[in-house]
Parts: sequence; C-alpha cells; structure tokens
Amino acid sequence: MLSQILSLALVLALSSITPFVKAQVEANLVTSQTSVTAGQPFTVALHLVHQKHWHTYWLNPGTGLATSLNWTLPEGWKASEILWPTPHMIKDDHGAVTGTGYDDDLLLPVTITPAANAALGSTVSLSASAQWLMCKDVCKPGDATVSTSVTVSEKAVEDSNWGQKIITAVNELPQSSALWSLSAFKNNKTVVLTATASNQSPSDVKPSNLHFFSDDGSIAYDLPQVIGAGNTTEITLPISADIPASNHLVGVLTSDTSWLPGKNLHGLRVDIPISAARASTPVASAQSATSFGATLLLALLGGLILNLMPCVFPVLGIKILGFVNQAGSERKKVILHGLTFTLGVVLSFWVLVAILTILKTGGAQLGWGFQLQSAAFVFSLAAVMLVFALNLSGVFEFGLSATSVGGNLQMQSGFMGSFFTGILATMVATPCSAPFLAPALGAALTMSTVESFTVFTAVALGLSAPYLLLSIFPAAIRVLPKPGAWMETFKQFMAFPLYATVAYLVWVLAGQVNEAGLLSSLIGLVLVAMAVWIYGRYSQRKARVATVLTSLVLLGGLWTGWPLAPAASEIKWTPWSTQTIEQLRSEGRIVYVDFTARWCATCQANKKVVFHSNDVLKLFRDKNIATVRGDWTNRDPLISQELAKYSRSAVPFNLVWLPGKADPVLLPELLTPNIVIDAVNQK
Repeated sequence: MLSQILSLALVLALSSITPFVKAQVEANLVTSQTSVTAGQPFTVALHLVHQKHWHTYWLNPGTGLATSLNWTLPEGWKASEILWPTPHMIKDDHGAVTGTGYDDDLLLPVTITPAANAALGSTVSLSASAQWLMCKDVCKPGDATVSTSVTVSEKAVEDSNWGQKIITAVNELPQSSALWSLSAFKNNKTVVLTATASNQSPSDVKPSNLHFFSDDGSIAYDLPQVIGAGNTTEITLPISADIPASNHLVGVLTSDTSWLPGKNLHGLRVDIPISAARASTPVASAQSATSFGATLLLALLGGLILNLMPCVFPVLGIKILGFVNQAGSERKKVILHGLTFTLGVVLSFWVLVAILTILKTGGAQLGWGFQLQSAAFVFSLAAVMLVFALNLSGVFEFGLSATSVGGNLQMQSGFMGSFFTGILATMVATPCSAPFLAPALGAALTMSTVESFTVFTAVALGLSAPYLLLSIFPAAIRVLPKPGAWMETFKQFMAFPLYATVAYLVWVLAGQVNEAGLLSSLIGLVLVAMAVWIYGRYSQRKARVATVLTSLVLLGGLWTGWPLAPAASEIKWTPWSTQTIEQLRSEGRIVYVDFTARWCATCQANKKVVFHSNDVLKLFRDKNIATVRGDWTNRDPLISQELAKYSRSAVPFNLVWLPGKADPVLLPELLTPNIVIDAVNQK
C-alpha cells in the first residue's frame, strides 16, 4: 500500500512533465457508438498504446499504481468504474514478479449512461483526466486529458472504427460461468481455490497455467502459486502478510486456454466465500474413496510383512503346530483355533487404535486441528519415523525377547489359550515390527475414527492371515522358507522407505517454518538419532547410565527441534535490488541491508542473535526501518557485483543506509544487537 501512495504522490507532483514522459504510453478516448439514445447505456474505452517493454497497471497493481479516470460529464450523465480486462504478471529482468498489469495495445472499457432527459439532436462532449504509471526499467507517471463526443438521437449508431473492437473487448472481460463451480477454503497460511467443471462442460475445455489475481490484495501478488492436478482444477494461493485477513475471495482466475468453448475467455471472475474446510464434491469424494482404498491395501500388506520380521517369523510354524496339537487331528477344531487367534489379534489392534483415538482427541483440543498442517506434528512424526528406521538399520534393538515369548505361546490350552495367544502375538510383534505400524499410527492421527479402526483392522487381518490360512491347511508349514540371514537383510532393506518418509516430512516442514526453524529441526533430528545410538551402544552393559543419557539427549533433540510459531514482530524482508534500495532511500527511510546465504553458518548465527533480539525488533519497528535481504544461496552476479563495490567477496555482509548520507555504514561479519543498534542510531 505504501508503494501505491508514493506512486500516486509522484504522479501528482510530476503531472506537468513534458510529452517526453508521456511518449512511452499514448492515450485517447474511443467510443462504441457515435449516436446514443437517452437513458440507454453504451461503452467507451480508454485506449492505451504502450511502447515495447513498457507497461501500465491493473486494479490491484502490486508495486505500481492502477490507471484512473476522473470524468467531466454533462449533468445527469454517469460513468461506471473501469471494467478491467484480464491482467498478466509483470516480471523484472531476473524473473521476479513486480506487479500486475498490461502492455501492447489496451482498451479499458467504461459504461456511460446518458441522462434520461438528454436532448435529441444534441452533441455531447465526454471528457476525462487519465492518470497512469508506466514502467520499464524505471517508472514514470503519465497523464492526459482525453475526450470524445456523441450525438443524442432516437436510434443508436455504432462507431465504424471502434464499435466492434470495444464489443470484443467487453465480451472478453473476466466473467463467471455456470460451466464452472468455484469453492475456496483456508489452509493455514494459504487459500485453496478449486474450479470444478460441470457435467455440461465440454471435455475439450482444459484450462492450463493457472494464476489468480486478487482484487483486494489479500492474496500475495509476488509469491508462487501452486497448481494442483486431477479432474478438478486446484490452485493454492499464499495469503498476503500486509493485508488484513479476508473471509471472501474476489478476483480473476486466469488460464492460457479459454474457460469456455468457442470464446476467447482467459479470465474467470471469482467472488466466493472462503470456508474453514474443503468443500465436498463428487469428484473429490471419488478421489478420497480411491485414496482410502489404497490405504487399506497398504495396511493389509503391511500386516503381512510383519510376519517376516526376525522376531515373528521363526515362531509362526510353532504357533500353528500348537493349534494342531491342541485340537488333535480334528480339522474343524484347528480352524476354530485359528479364528479365535485372529479375533485376539483384531481386538488387540482395536484397543491400540482406541488409545490413539483418545490421544488424538486430546491433541485436537490442544490445537492440533489438521495435524499435517501443524509443524510440531510433522516434526514429531519425522522423529518417530527416524527412530523406527534406525531400529531397522540395526543401530539399536527392542523386543529382543520376542522369540522366547513366542515359543511359550504354545503352552496355552483351549480356545481361550488361542485367544490370548493372539493378544500376546500382537504384543510380541508390535515392538519388533513398530516401523510397519508407524504409517498406520500416522494415519490414525489424520483420519476419522471410523477410518482409523478400518485401517488398523486391515493391519490386524494381514498379521493374522498366515496363521488362519495355515490353520486351514497345516500341511503347508513344510513349504515355508527356513529362517536365516536373509531375514536380517530384508529387515535392514525395509529401513530405506522410512528414511524416504523422513525426507518427505522434512520437505513438508520446510514449507511451514522459516530458515532458522528448519535448521533447528534438522539438528533436533540429529540429536534424536544420537539418543537411540547411545541406547543401542550401551544399554546392555551400563543400562542405568545409558537410559539417563538417552533420555537427556532425546529431550534435548525434541527441545531443539520443536517448531515454534514465529514471533508476531518478526522482521519482514524485502528482496534486494539496486532499484529497491534507491526507492527506499528516496522515501527518506533508514535502510538495513543483509547479504546472506543458507550455507553460511555465521549468517545463521547473526540471524539467531540479532534479528530475534527484542531491542533490535523494537528499534526497527519504532524507526520504521526498511529491511532488505540479498540472498546469495545461489549464484547471483548482481549481488556479487554489489559486494565487490565494497571490496567484499563473501557473506555475511550487513550495511545501513542512513538518510542524507552518501555512503552506508558497513558492519562487521559477526554481529551483536548493540552493534546493529549503534549503527542505526548514528547521526
């Protein structure tokens, strides 16, 4: 908003600039009709012709200033606001988005409504003062007084030169359509907009390269928008940090291809409420059902895989032979023992998911809500997955007594014995096979209660299936492969899918926390890994000391890595460019510049020490200091040249531009809050 105010002030101050300034954009007023009828609306248009590479701005311009018209009309005549055509993104030479607007040959339509008592045969002059901001590498204000005339008659007459061109421009204005259903819901710091084609929409209408332009600026114009996939057209929009949150989404959703068959419509008008949760659609429901079905299949396979773990597989045959011995040779009783065993397994898993559901409910009351949208939950899940993966890799072991416990299961007798054998089998399998239960545990925390019970039932059936099948066909025990070294190899191999899951969760976390928070979380995961390594290394020899050290390091890892919500007063950084520095300095503000990089350890230390200091934050806020950051993580020749101007070739490099000073104050590599405060307070 500040840039728009400054741009407007510049336009007003320089409105008497010579025609040289105006030459980059030529303006005139054209009309769709040379003769109009009293009281009947018609259309005129501000015609702007831009020189190559020059542009003007849309309703919500970004960093520029929207074109405006101030009308001088006869009494009783009325003019509408500008009917804005579909805009496009404006980018600088580096590909960064700097605004929203137009170039080339442009018509900005306006609806004029004549007075109902306009005199027949009179010629009426329509005049307007037009103002705009035109930019290329630099920006200049432009203005012109434009006019046209029409005759009031009994019958409207189309202008032979501009009539059809203006009609075409009006037909191509953004508009809503019954062929597209729009919905939006808030998702943390984003809004997810979905356009769903109706049954009447032709199959060859396929929007592409979507982009949303917000009328009110509630959606950040300069941040990336993520396009989804599938039968519904979905786009995730970053909420602007500078505009108050809105419960309504208003703007234009653009597509490279037309939204409607047989028309040149690239802008779909959006004016819908933003709901708190995703709206249900038949397509979304079908996709959800497909996804849930896939989850059930994976859960069933996961349960089967549990039987291949070293602490479970060796006792599988023993348990089945125990069933046979208990039932004698009567096949029906053997099958009943298998079914009873399966019931014990299923009920055990139901108890487990019930406990998790209770914990989830308590977590929701504590504010977890949509769990995977919570950085704390994502970090916790990543830590759990990492521990399970390290267990599979052999860094440490739990459940070492599983085999002996499994061997004793055959000592139970009767159907109650088989039932409790199923319960004990679950207890035996759970610690040894926890890595395979981890995805189900994560699912239980993100699904509904019914879905969670269904998924865990599938895991239970997968675990018990071999026992049930071998109870029906006990002779098949002879074809089972013999336990051996292959089982340990299989176990270690299965660690890598979990490592991949940890990598994915860290990627999700990177979109939820800032750079410093991500680094802390990564170090926290390293400490978690160190804790289980201590346990695996020393628990057999020095159990008490190992337990204490493991607990301390584990708590340290969780404390270090736990994502915290950024402070409300956290500094908002503007990307560095020489033009940005010049503009901010021209406003008479103090400008603080931080040249940094992700790979720079000293830079991260400076951020932690200085830019989280309450004294520094208060000073920056009180003095309205402009903060600019030059990110040198990737090669940037312009930043390299800027550093060379001050005989620097590395980061960190911080400097302060003070009003009225020709040269900046250069700061040392290692910063403290006092160093920054003293530099800013220099006279």
